[in-house]
Amino acid sequence: MAELSCFTHDHDGERLSAVAAGPPGRATVLLLHGAGNGSKERLLPLLEEFAAQGCRALAFDFSGHGESSGRLAELSLRRRYEQAVALLDAHGPADDPLVLVGFSMSGQTVADLLRLHGRRVAAVGLCAPAVYSPAAWDLPFEDGRGRFSAIIRTPDSWRDSPALRVYAAYEGRAVLAVPGTDAVIPPAVTQAVQDALKARAAYTRLELPDATHQLGLWFRDHPEDRRQFVAALLTAADPDARQPPPPRTRPAPG
Repeated sequence: MAELSCFTHDHDGERLSAVAAGPPGRATVLLLHGAGNGSKERLLPLLEEFAAQGCRALAFDFSGHGESSGRLAELSLRRRYEQAVALLDAHGPADDPLVLVGFSMSGQTVADLLRLHGRRVAAVGLCAPAVYSPAAWDLPFEDGRGRFSAIIRTPDSWRDSPALRVYAAYEGRAVLAVPGTDAVIPPAVTQAVQDALKARAAYTRLELPDATHQLGLWFRDHPEDRRQFVAALLTAADPDARQPPPPRTRPAPG
């Protein structure tokens, strides 16, 4: 079992609780939990699996979640992206290829990071992912009765999400994990993400027929599926096969 290193990272007035395991060299893997009661805690077995395969694996609690400071009502898609960028910049070896793994709401965050890091990203793993209208990107989540909630509950508001264009342009490895029953993500969203990934990426769909939306918990409790997911992502994370990344800019993804 990989040795876990717990630490905190200060960013924009918040103290983010994080964990790392594994050596640099093969790839840096960033695991991003979902919304609601999501946290890094349920992703630790997945983090350890990546570390056991020779990767530097990172996970953290977004502000307002888990052991991090802050209020969930003040979080936004923009702030999630900025927190992930800050954590990765500070603790991800700059020469490693990247593997980005996002659960639920973090399907949007993975796309935002992919737009920033470009060809450095060797693989993306999306687990019951969500994508959102650009109108929602800057808005605080509030208490479920604010503008953010109104936008994401508007039928088909997600269809103009920049995330779909980012995924359609991506040419690396992509694995989409799909539960048999998902009461959170509409089937049309999953289909749209799949169609985007199939445009250029080396795409694999991982069906988990007995799972529900909480795929972090599923991978925690089902080691064979966890290993299959990791193996599918790491086929593209060989440092000998990576291309040098282009110069990096920081456009606003929303």
